[in-house]
Amino acid sequence: MTAIKNIFARIWAAWGLVTFIITFLMIFIPSMFAHLFKDPVKGQKYFIFISRIWMNVWLQLIGCPVTITGRENFAAGQNYIVVFNHNALLDVPLSAPYVPGANKTIAKKSFAKAPLFGFFYKKGSVLVDRKSEHSRVKSFESMKRVLRMGMHMCIYPEGTRNRTNEPMKKFYDGAFKLAVDTQKAVLPCVITGTKKAMPINKTFYLLPTRLTMSFLPPVPSEGLNARTLNEKVFVMMRDIYVEKSR
Repeated sequence: MTAIKNIFARIWAAWGLVTFIITFLMIFIPSMFAHLFKDPVKGQKYFIFISRIWMNVWLQLIGCPVTITGRENFAAGQNYIVVFNHNALLDVPLSAPYVPGANKTIAKKSFAKAPLFGFFYKKGSVLVDRKSEHSRVKSFESMKRVLRMGMHMCIYPEGTRNRTNEPMKKFYDGAFKLAVDTQKAVLPCVITGTKKAMPINKTFYLLPTRLTMSFLPPVPSEGLNARTLNEKVFVMMRDIYVEKSR
């Protein structure tokens, strides 16, 4: 049975890749209309709307429907630093489109070089070259500008996909330093199912899996330092992840 499952998962991964490319090509030009908006926030909100339509279609095609809870934790007129756990590549296209309202994601600068897709990727991201101190400083200031404009900033505080046996990797302080510096609340989101759909120890592998995204109550940054805020959010997300993974 394991051999059959592995064969199916690789065939399904090929289906996933083909449908990803086809559906991306269908939404690419409509998504680029976002550049025509004079108001960058309205343009980004439109861009996220198109991205959500794309994901609604693609996730159904690959048998990975997503159930979302906790949208009510986004208060009207407020923007947040939204942090996600990170188990699989599938987390990346899944996360930002389902955050209510305009948002950007901190993302690797190298991916922006991809033909055609790079234009889409740059529109949704604050780019960073993690090997460059100058780039890290510049991206931190760019994230502050995104927040000042009223958009949400989406961050994976684990930095990379979780390859450990723990529910989550230890969080880096960057997202929480940003929260303290800007006095913005951190709104955690726990993603489940992507680890099963796309196991990190398997290459070119995808299984139909029901996914969930749980937006949790925001954690205020006032009166906290980055380390304390980090630990508070980590415990909250870890406990929910463990509970939902049972």
